[in-house]
This record gives sequence, structure tokens and C-alpha cells, in this order.
Amino acid sequence: MELRQIRSLIALVDHGFSVSRAAQALHLVQPAVSQHLRLLESELGTPLFRRNGKRLVGLTEAGGKVLAHARGMLAEVANIVAIGRDYVEEGRGALRIGTTHTQARYVLPAVLHRFSDAYPEVEVQILQGTPAQLVDMTLADQVDLAICTEAIGDHPLLVSLPSYRWNRCLIAPRGHPVLSRQPISLGVLCEYPMITYVFGFTGRRTLSTSFAKVGLRPKVVLSAVDTDVIKTYVREGMGIGVIADLAFQPEHDGDLEARDLSHLFPWEVTRIAHAKDKYVRRFQRRFMDLFQQHADHLGRRVRIPDALTGGSGAVDNRFGQ
Repeated sequence: MELRQIRSLIALVDHGFSVSRAAQALHLVQPAVSQHLRLLESELGTPLFRRNGKRLVGLTEAGGKVLAHARGMLAEVANIVAIGRDYVEEGRGALRIGTTHTQARYVLPAVLHRFSDAYPEVEVQILQGTPAQLVDMTLADQVDLAICTEAIGDHPLLVSLPSYRWNRCLIAPRGHPVLSRQPISLGVLCEYPMITYVFGFTGRRTLSTSFAKVGLRPKVVLSAVDTDVIKTYVREGMGIGVIADLAFQPEHDGDLEARDLSHLFPWEVTRIAHAKDKYVRRFQRRFMDLFQQHADHLGRRVRIPDALTGGSGAVDNRFGQ
């Protein structure tokens, strides 16, 4: 059994059982991948693939078990290589970060600026996805670190570090009547068309649950994964926006006004995570340290006991009106 056979198996599954796409991903010709798969199946002496004629359409029970161990095998090979590189070329390599748009746009720039100053020869790659996709990408070693609010905190195969807390703010064009309402309540928010995040992103589930608990249902007219898209349609007058407070930038959003909503909604915790069995290189750990330091700078660092109990403790909220 050879590593190239294992790589071909994993690439095949990850590319929907398309041999041609697996070959393209591995930078091989299609017959080479087909041969790897045949040899692996022959050596093990049991069918690994379900077939429809000549097409591979899925894994057998044995194939599924082999795949699980194959992924672990490649992960350990990657760990061995990473250890060697840490001692030979500590300041070189790639840092692959999986995150959401809000993190990439509003939180990471300051952190990556400091990281790049410290490690100018490390290439940073940012891959965006849903929180659920980020979990899968981390477990499949497609990213080194995942940063988001949902999904990564409770996964048993991830090491997850709570980083900072955030809440929500209301945004509306200057002069909008909602801005003069005092106090702003959940009921007040329900009087206006709302634009916010889609389910699975940036605390949308918690937001919806907060309304449901008091028997209210907001009039969500548009939802998006991208905070800048939400701002665009707020500017177009389609509705008021409810966004992560860190995403409101007075210096860039001068045509909008914001109001703090932390009295209405629970605080959320953004985490940074990596696969439990992954060897984390020194520069990757340095990035994690810088990310935590940035949380301190924001005044939103999460205390570990708060994270374990759902974040009920006090926090320094420096969101400005």
C-alpha cells in the first residue's frame, strides 16, 4: 500500500467520486488515479466502491472504514512533515485560515498585519465558508485554523479556544425614525422591515430565538452572509439592519447610525479552533496568540469560566453610540 493510493482514495471521495476531478486536484492524469484505486482495492481484497456500471458512485461499508483510517493516516504524515519544517524552516510555509466574511473583513486585518510583519515569508490563505463547512474543512486538513462563532465550539474532534465576545447593533440611515425610539425593544424592532444574517451565520439562530421566547417574530425581508451586503440594502431603504457590532465602522459608515442592542440579545463567543490530532506549527500558534491579544485590545477577551458556562459573566462593552 502506498501513500499515493491513499491520496487518490481521499481525493475521489472529496470530489464526488469523479475520477477526472480527483486527478485534476492531485495534478495527475486520470488513468494514474484509476490505477491507484484498482491496486488499493486489489491489495485489500474486498470491494471499496459501489458501482453503477463502470462508474464509481459511493463507498461500501469496508470502503467507509478504510476512508476514516486513510484520513487519519494522511493527517499523521502531514504532522511529521510539519514537525520537520518547524526545525528546518520555522518562518516559512502557509497559514490556511477558514473563516466567515465578518471575521475576514472586520476582525482579521489588524491581526494579519501584525502576523505578516513577524513572518513575512509565510503565505496567508483565507478560505471562507459557513460555520458547518469550516468544521469539515478543518477536519479534512483543508485549513489549519477555523475562526467563527457557530459550530466549532462543541465538536469533539476540534480543540476550540474562546477568543472574544460580541453582540449586535441596529443600523439605519441617518434620520430614520427607529433611531429616535427610546428605549429600543424587541417589539420596536418588529415594527420595521429587518435585514440581517442568514441562519447558520453570525448568531442568527440566537437572534431568532430571542424574539420567539417572547412570542414575537421580526419581519425579515432580506438575509445575507455578508455584512457589507446588509449595509448596502439598508442604504437602499429596504429595512433596518441588525449586524455584529464590530462590523459597524463610523469612519466608513458615516451615512448610517448605530444603536447598541446588547440589552436585548445574549453575548456571542467567537472561537479559534484546529483539529485535535493536528501538529500546530510555531507560526500558527503565534497567529493564535496574536488573535487573542487582539481580543484584549478590543476589550472583549473571553474569560475561560465564562465560555464554559455560556458566557454569562460581565464583559467590557466598548461599542460606541
